[in-house]
Amino acid sequence: MALKAIDTHCHVISTDLKRYPRAPIGGRQSDWSRERPVDTAQMIAAMDAAGIAKSVLVQASTCYGHDNSYVADATAAHPDRFAAVFSADVLAPDARAVMTSWIDRGFTGIRLFTTGSTMAGQQLGWLDDPKSFPAWDYAIEANIPVCLQMTAAAIPQVVTLLERFPRARVILDHCARPALEDGPPYRAAQSLWALAKYPNLYLKATPHTFHAARQGKASPETFFRQAVATFGAERILWGSNFPAHEGPLAALLAEARQCFAALSEVDRDWIFARTAQALYPSLG
Repeated sequence: MALKAIDTHCHVISTDLKRYPRAPIGGRQSDWSRERPVDTAQMIAAMDAAGIAKSVLVQASTCYGHDNSYVADATAAHPDRFAAVFSADVLAPDARAVMTSWIDRGFTGIRLFTTGSTMAGQQLGWLDDPKSFPAWDYAIEANIPVCLQMTAAAIPQVVTLLERFPRARVILDHCARPALEDGPPYRAAQSLWALAKYPNLYLKATPHTFHAARQGKASPETFFRQAVATFGAERILWGSNFPAHEGPLAALLAEARQCFAALSEVDRDWIFARTAQALYPSLG
């Protein structure tokens, strides 16, 4: 029987442009949010079809920027199905007040968006800017994990943050998109493996990771065996990236199950559910 699954990375897009206007980071709406938007009702239907009881709605910054209203409303309407992660400008002087306002509306995580499809692949350099430090302090105080949308180029900045904020729980979206083509022992991803010494650092595996693990000499079997040996399954979680990643949610889950099939049932249980529940207790 298949292990239970919690999706920790999906996006909802409303068709109501008046109530939820577009305001994408980078100034141009992402193609996926324009061409294949999935609203709250459609997300729940897709989850039901895939056999996913609960999901984490991650703010679609390439559609709504830092206006998290639609995710807030979706989560408030279906607290039994969703947890929610908001986006905010943590360099702004009022970052703490803004974070408080979204946390008061039910969000249990924050995402810092430093690269994406509407930014021409550019990795912005503000991640470890000292102006963001009060926001990091507040994330610790509020006990919410911090998701980082970034590339491996920003790992040195992540090290700075992990050293300064050892109690912050940090999740690398898409495993920070490491280069895996060289295959085991994946020396090109050495900067990623080096982060394992920080016990508060987590890896989120998504279709981006699965695709990278099929390039060159890489394979999902060898990459995830090494990832679990290095970080432990209790620090790895799965996210579908639906609908930003094309295809039915059920098919994305099936792909993930195949990529993790070589791991033990205990390890897969952590990756598909228990790590998510530890980071987002409302998913329990």
